Amino acid sequence: MLLFDRISEDIKLAMKARDKERLEALRNVKKVMIEARAAKGAGSELTDEESQKIISKLAKQGTDSAAIYKEQGREELYLQEMAQVKVYESYLPGKLSDEELDKAVKEIIEKTGASSMKDMGKVMGVASKELAGKADGGDIAAKVRKFLS
Repeated sequence: MLLFDRISEDIKLAMKARDKERLEALRNVKKVMIEARAAKGAGSELTDEESQKIISKLAKQGTDSAAIYKEQGREELYLQEMAQVKVYESYLPGKLSDEELDKAVKEIIEKTGASSMKDMGKVMGVASKELAGKADGGDIAAKVRKFLS
């Protein structure tokens, strides 16, 4: 079952359970997925990888918004946003631990033959594709900088 279909089924379950927070988050995901599918071409299906990128982006945006709400002292909006982020993250593969990310970045650096900061763009291109959804882009960039300097 495609991730898009699974989300559609989970929307029905959230409706039956009267889980408003989960329902709102899932409807938002589905809306963005439908927009992406329409932009890609009429009737075309989204792969699970494309769906995960969309969900990952929504989770990142939600986390950023929650941080702003927290700074402004808007606790109720912060909690609402974090509840949605938790729903988004339940559809993403698990994040890599710090040690696993170190190991993955080292392997990518070896594979690309990078030796200095001049090669950061080349390493980041490969790392972004291989680690998409598994680690935050900022964390990947920090590790690459650490190992190349």
